[in-house]
Amino acid sequence: MRTTNLGPFTVSRLCLGAMLMGAETPAGEAHRMLDRFLDAGGNFVDTADVYGDGGSERTLAPWLARHRDRVVLATKVRFGVSDPGGEGLAPDRIRAACDASLRRLGVDTIDLYQVHGPDPAVPIEETLAALDGLVRAGKVRALGASNFPAWLLAWSVAVQDRERWAPFVSLQPQYSLVERSAELELLPFCRAAGLGVLPWGPLGAGFLTGRYQRGTMPDGRVTRAPDDLEEAVHRRATERNFRVLDELTKLAADHGRPVPQLALAWLLAVPGVTAPIIGPRTFEQLENLLDATDIELIANERERLEAPAPPPDISPQRMLRGQVGQPDVPTVHRLFTST
Repeated sequence: MRTTNLGPFTVSRLCLGAMLMGAETPAGEAHRMLDRFLDAGGNFVDTADVYGDGGSERTLAPWLARHRDRVVLATKVRFGVSDPGGEGLAPDRIRAACDASLRRLGVDTIDLYQVHGPDPAVPIEETLAALDGLVRAGKVRALGASNFPAWLLAWSVAVQDRERWAPFVSLQPQYSLVERSAELELLPFCRAAGLGVLPWGPLGAGFLTGRYQRGTMPDGRVTRAPDDLEEAVHRRATERNFRVLDELTKLAADHGRPVPQLALAWLLAVPGVTAPIIGPRTFEQLENLLDATDIELIANERERLEAPAPPPDISPQRMLRGQVGQPDVPTVHRLFTST
């Protein structure tokens, strides 16, 4: 598997998400999947304290005890868990949550510690200062954000630069062929500021695996999702998205590859994308994804996939693209960058 740089790390171009491990994926199966991922050249594993109320982190622990030096380990903090209790990004809670994750994972240091989402009840400066303290204490090597809007991500990066605090090196946004809003502001900012992008939901919660068809919606994550979740059926099973799936299915047949590999191959070639986070439930599902990094799509093939469901056409992006000829920002000149 190919690798790339992310902050101080060298990571595989696919990141193995552990959200289901210890819950829908039993521990034995999870460890078998992790072994296979490592054997395939993968070295990047992502989890969160909220997954299974710590169950995912506990499931990873015995496997990490055998392979810690070969893995870039990422976890997250924000949402409610029983240990340390409560939720949010207040400084005391961040410190307690980090300690709890370290205990559950059985490690001394977390490679990439990510805030799982904003907390409007806490000043962002307090959150960022607490995260910097974890890096200075040696409990965390690098920091990332997830589910931040572009304005808050830019604000956070500016504060970190100004205060010379440990910086965010990555963003984990939702991004796939059927959810391309990240292309409007998040991806341009990350490219300009030098943050890696770790897309979650790269297969649209399973929609881009090909198992869902018009009039045939089998039981699964999409059909079970409540209406307020991102993967809810009213958001995924639209004619617009089925047209994406039509092109994806044809292209997969042309390449002689599984449908989800083509969806990942498209994402892997987007400028600025570091490593999509795959979240297979079974060993077989994992096996079906691993070779995606070997596929290279030509321009015409990418256009076929992108045409049915483009990102929203909004201002000022529309004006900058059409009237100024500026679809993206090439770089951000940062006076100070933390080390």
